[in-house]
Amino acid sequence: MALKAVLFDLDNTLIDFMLFKKQSSQAAIRAMIEAGLPIDEEKANKILFEMYEQYGIENQKIFERFLKKVTGKVDYRVLANGVAAYRKMKSGYLAPYPKVRATLIKLKTKGMILGIVSDAPRMQAWLRLAETNLTEFFDIVIALEDTGKLKPSKMPFKQAIKKLGLKPDEILFVGDNPERDIKGAKNIGMMTALARYGQMFKGKTRPDFVLKEVSDLIKVVEKC
Repeated sequence: MALKAVLFDLDNTLIDFMLFKKQSSQAAIRAMIEAGLPIDEEKANKILFEMYEQYGIENQKIFERFLKKVTGKVDYRVLANGVAAYRKMKSGYLAPYPKVRATLIKLKTKGMILGIVSDAPRMQAWLRLAETNLTEFFDIVIALEDTGKLKPSKMPFKQAIKKLGLKPDEILFVGDNPERDIKGAKNIGMMTALARYGQMFKGKTRPDFVLKEVSDLIKVVEKC
C-alpha cells in the first residue's frame, strides 16, 4: 500500500519541548525567589520537576500547586513574577528542531498529507505550532480534547485515521516515545519511525525506522 500521509507527535519530535520547559521553569523559579519565595534555587527546581512528573508536564496550575507545597499558600505577587518570567523565557527557547521546516516542505512537495497527534491540550498544541511558524503544514491536529485519551490508547490514532479518510497502512507515524508513540501507532497498524534525536524515554517497542535527525524522514518516505 502506497504511503499517503505522515503523522507526527509534537513535543520532542518537531519541537524541542524539554529545552524550553527546562529553561522557562528555571527562569520562573529564579523570579519567584527574587520576589520573596524563601527557598534554595536547586531545591526548588527539584521539587518543581518532581511535581511535573506527578501532575503532568502540561499542568496549567503547576506554579500554584508548587507555591502551596513550598509555603502552604499562593502569594499572587510571587506567582505573577514567576509566570511572567516563564513566558518571557519561553518565547526565546521554543523552536523546532533543525531542518524541520525544510523537511515538511519536501514532504508536501511529495504529495504527503501531514498531521499531528499530540497528548497536549488543543490550544497548547496550536499555540506551539503558531509560535514556531508551522501551522501552515498540517491538515489535521488531534489533541487531548478530541478523545480524552493519552497515547498509546488507540483512540487518538483512530480519530486521526477517521479524519484523514485513509487506511492505517497508508500512514507513517513519527514520535519520540517508544511506549506511547510507537506502540500506539503500531497497535493500530501504522508504520512507525522513532525520532531518536528527541528521545527521552527508553522502551521495548521497536519502530520500523529510526531517525537520527528529522531530515532522515525523506529517505524513509521514499522507501515506503
